[in-house]
Amino acid sequence: MIASILPTYTRAPLSFVKGEGSWLIDADGRRFLDLGAGIAVNALGHANPDLVAALTEQANAVWHVSNLYHIPAQQKLADMLVDDTFADTVFFTNSGTEACELAIKMARKYWFDKGQPDRTEIITFNGSFHGRSTAAIAAAGSDKMVKGFGPVLEGFTHLDFGDHDALNAAISEKTAAVLVEPVQGEGGIRPMPDVCLKGLRDLCDQFGVLLILDEVQCGMGRTGKLFAHEWAGITPDIMMVAKGIGGGFPLGAVLATEDAASGMTVGTHGSTYGGNPLACAVGARVMEIVSDDGFLAEVNRKSALLRQKLEGLVAAHPDVFETVRGAGMMLGIKCKVSNADMVQAGFDAGVITIPAADNVVRLLPALNIPDEDITKAIDKLEQAARALHKEDA
Repeated sequence: MIASILPTYTRAPLSFVKGEGSWLIDADGRRFLDLGAGIAVNALGHANPDLVAALTEQANAVWHVSNLYHIPAQQKLADMLVDDTFADTVFFTNSGTEACELAIKMARKYWFDKGQPDRTEIITFNGSFHGRSTAAIAAAGSDKMVKGFGPVLEGFTHLDFGDHDALNAAISEKTAAVLVEPVQGEGGIRPMPDVCLKGLRDLCDQFGVLLILDEVQCGMGRTGKLFAHEWAGITPDIMMVAKGIGGGFPLGAVLATEDAASGMTVGTHGSTYGGNPLACAVGARVMEIVSDDGFLAEVNRKSALLRQKLEGLVAAHPDVFETVRGAGMMLGIKCKVSNADMVQAGFDAGVITIPAADNVVRLLPALNIPDEDITKAIDKLEQAARALHKEDA
């Protein structure tokens, strides 16, 4: 008999009932140090008092009115994002998947309105993840994502990550946009080097192609800048945002330049819940905190401390780990043992990590994780590594 919850996940046998900062507590009272943060969502930890206050204040005023009316909290957050980024305009969604849908529609509508309706092809990269909607799985293109869901939406060209020659050859008069994650998350924590991101921007400019960045996982301070592309000194035309922007409350957004968004006029897109007062009240408070230069400086300091300790962990267990990679608080440990076994050993040691492709374990802690919790995290990962070493002995 099918479960009452559609069985599309293999869930760990854990049930959490409370969160405190970087810690989760299960129904039996066991405490787990959370290095997953809900897959980079709980950017400021669990039950953050600033976010609880923002949500409570808005909940006592109005929850939902729809986008048929002006929403003050939505306007406030949109203005903050425009002021602090490349963007001229913002559309709010509930998730990164919805942001992907709009980004694709926006790029294609742009060229339709320019009198080039055949310019619909979007170049994407193998190993990418942009969500699980029909358009998002077509953009990723992997067999794992699309098998059984055909016919797959057409109009995507998939290239190997980092294959510059193939990228140059793939751009044609039908290319509408290039869509890329500055740091692949599900793909195994694979950062695009700054020089390559700069080269990609130059290539798009050369051929008049739109550049879409998916910063759903790597944005909102995760790499030590408000958005990861800032390290390369470039800007996109369209950008997808979600996860950390809501600090745990469902919220996403598409940011765009005025030119890139020019085709999206009244009636071309909509969302019943997108930009909901509750979500935007929390998102505005997240932005106030995360966009602060002092906060981002602390993210960089903490991430350097975490990476240094992880490098020591890898060096101490060469039979278990291979290398550390990533940027800021978006780090991955490539394992020599099964990454699933490492995640399970972490559970046994009281630490939560997340598996990714290429046999990588992802570490995506709260951006404000205390130094002492970083030390405790390494101790627990050390315990997990020792347990795996004994199993292999």
